[in-house]
Amino acid sequence: MNLTKVCAFSPFRSNLVQKPTSKTTINLSTLEVLLLKCQNFNHFEQIFSHMISTALIKDTYAASRILKFSTDSPFIHVSYSRKTFDYIENPNGFICNTMMRAYLQLNQPQNAIFLYKSMLKNNACIDNYTFPLLVQACAIRLSEPEGQEFHDHVVKKGYGSDVYVKNTLINMYAVCENMVDARKVFDGSPVLDSVSWNSILAGYVQVGNVDEAKVIFDKMPINNVIASNSMIVLLGRSGRMSEARRLFDEMMEKDVVSWTALISCYEQRGMYSQALDLFMQMCVNGISIDEVVAVSVLSACAHSLVVQTGESVHGMVIRVGFESYVNLQNALIHMYSTCGNVMAAQRLFDMSSHLDQISWNSMISGYLKCGSLEKARELFDSMPEKDIVSWTTMISGYAQHDHFLETLALFQEMLHEDNKPDEATLVSVLSACTHLSALDQGKWIHAYIRKKGLKVNIILGTTLVDMYMKCGCVENALEVFHGMEEKGVSSWNALILGLAMNGQVERSLDMFQEMKECGATPNEVTFVAVLGACRHMGLVDEGRAYFDAMTRYYNVEPNIKHYGCMVDLLARAGLLEEALTLIGSMPIAPDVATWGALIGACRIHGNSEMGERVGRKLLELHPDHDGFHVLLSNIFASKGNWDSVLDIREAMARQGVVKVPGCSMIEANGAVHEFFAGDKSHPQINEIENMLAEMEKRLKIMGYAPGIDEVLLDIDEEEKESTLFRHSEKLAIAYGLISIAPPTPIRIIKNLRICSDCHAAVKLISKAFDREIVVRDRHRFHHFKDGSCSCMEFW
Repeated sequence: MNLTKVCAFSPFRSNLVQKPTSKTTINLSTLEVLLLKCQNFNHFEQIFSHMISTALIKDTYAASRILKFSTDSPFIHVSYSRKTFDYIENPNGFICNTMMRAYLQLNQPQNAIFLYKSMLKNNACIDNYTFPLLVQACAIRLSEPEGQEFHDHVVKKGYGSDVYVKNTLINMYAVCENMVDARKVFDGSPVLDSVSWNSILAGYVQVGNVDEAKVIFDKMPINNVIASNSMIVLLGRSGRMSEARRLFDEMMEKDVVSWTALISCYEQRGMYSQALDLFMQMCVNGISIDEVVAVSVLSACAHSLVVQTGESVHGMVIRVGFESYVNLQNALIHMYSTCGNVMAAQRLFDMSSHLDQISWNSMISGYLKCGSLEKARELFDSMPEKDIVSWTTMISGYAQHDHFLETLALFQEMLHEDNKPDEATLVSVLSACTHLSALDQGKWIHAYIRKKGLKVNIILGTTLVDMYMKCGCVENALEVFHGMEEKGVSSWNALILGLAMNGQVERSLDMFQEMKECGATPNEVTFVAVLGACRHMGLVDEGRAYFDAMTRYYNVEPNIKHYGCMVDLLARAGLLEEALTLIGSMPIAPDVATWGALIGACRIHGNSEMGERVGRKLLELHPDHDGFHVLLSNIFASKGNWDSVLDIREAMARQGVVKVPGCSMIEANGAVHEFFAGDKSHPQINEIENMLAEMEKRLKIMGYAPGIDEVLLDIDEEEKESTLFRHSEKLAIAYGLISIAPPTPIRIIKNLRICSDCHAAVKLISKAFDREIVVRDRHRFHHFKDGSCSCMEFW
């Protein structure tokens, strides 16, 4: 063997190899000295070349030493170690195992298996240390079939009783989640050591088999700390927190993993106060924290909004010296931003040299929680790379802050960049469609869900039901509901409330009965829906019965919304004194909506005296509430008391109270259009004006007389008629008539309750133009068709 050949195969050419400095004969003793002094690859290559030239490589012990040094040295590549191995003519078991172990340490299990197969062909020596390496390689690869093959080899070669071999087989089967064969090996082993017991226990822990794990744990000769820690993790993961805590308390010896395991279990089960209490005990006992427990405690602080404890953990992290760990930085950023200290989170973010996707997403989420949408969007746009969490976080943030148009725009951008939304993204987008009454886009998302085969879980299914119901598409909502494999209480609530809002009160109450028959337990939201159904149709006796049944049969205490429904139901039925008495008997303070329902009913039923009395009292309590000013002003105007109307308007001006303007939205050709009362800003305003004139012309032919009583202003009747015809819903309908071809219904969403004049006019418009018109106002749906409305004049 000459030096030229050695240099030829080397991936690292070296002048030292071509020009050796010494011709001294190398032997075992000098080899040991040379290896002790070897500090770099060039020096090693020189030693190895000398061994070849002097034939020392043929000495088995010398060969094993040079290979062992090669595989252990960080400056020698594994491929060079393999070529070193290939120069050894008759490798023994130790040499082969050394090479295989090197492959495993570098996470190259497949190369270890290939080497074994080549050893079989060359009749190389195999010993009881070989098979544990092979079985370990199969465990790393999660390749149970190969592991079973090596198990057969173990038996054939006579190593079946070797405890080291047995332990690796138990571990391999356990890692591959085949606990049947793992248990067979365990039960068939003549000798069991602590590794055997820990391996079989770890397998049951991995597959979550609590009962078998407890059997093994109880049978263990000695319950060591490792086994106890594994059981704490399993019990915690299975929700048996009291058992996990009892085991922890019974441990004679605890290490940092013991404390970390239980604290992490508390945090993962949402038991944040217990996690923080145990962490305090850990600190009192002088146990040093590690990265895992710090992350768990910071998460508990974030969920509990306990920033002081989080700051203390931050200080500990700095003192221990692992503040730069990216997982900890992310946990700190999340904790500070969730607790409202977004500036502290931003400082950490700016100082970090190791930012990942979680870092960016945490900061964006933090700004969104603080309501800083512009800063969140700025970060989002500057991200080097966005993942599904980034898009979903930003889209959900827009939806949660009522920026629904931005929600839809960003969703379109997401799709344009070929990102695939998940269920969480689609829920936020559907929510935006619901608020904008953007039915076409909602239907497109539903079609997308079907096309992509996405699972319609309870949350997504309920959101679809809610979207269709609030867009007035009852049958579509029912189709989604009945197609859901799993329904939650929220799903039934959305259906019951949606049917009631759309005027199908009887069907709504039937669904309530069906819900109970299906075993779903009604909750407080269910009864808001049921009482709302009674309110929409004036079912006073039924409403009283359901209100009484809440506490009597379902143990649901009425909240402000239930009382509000009952007050509205009684007041609109003309039972004003009973409604006022109910308000006086409420165990909680009535809210704005409850008082508003009573005052509105006072005006409808002409009880100006009660309306004025209650209205003045409410203005004293809530001087900045625009609704109370408007309701009281309307009561005065209905009596022709214009001086009092003027006084209220002047008071509103002095106090800076601004009346919320009427606004109607309509979706046409994939875009949502907004109209305000008297609006002239729309690009197609001339066409809209022409259609308004045509509408007025047809309605007058049909005998329509404007309800000028609705214009509560001291102006002449002709001006009142003009004002009425420029209400926002009429503008939106005019646009719908010129933009949406029949037979597609015209769908309008209005932020206030529709007035009686618009209600009467839209009924006639539906007949005059032979169009179905759906108006969703602040309280309910109105389905107009052939001159009639689904509300049956009760709204």
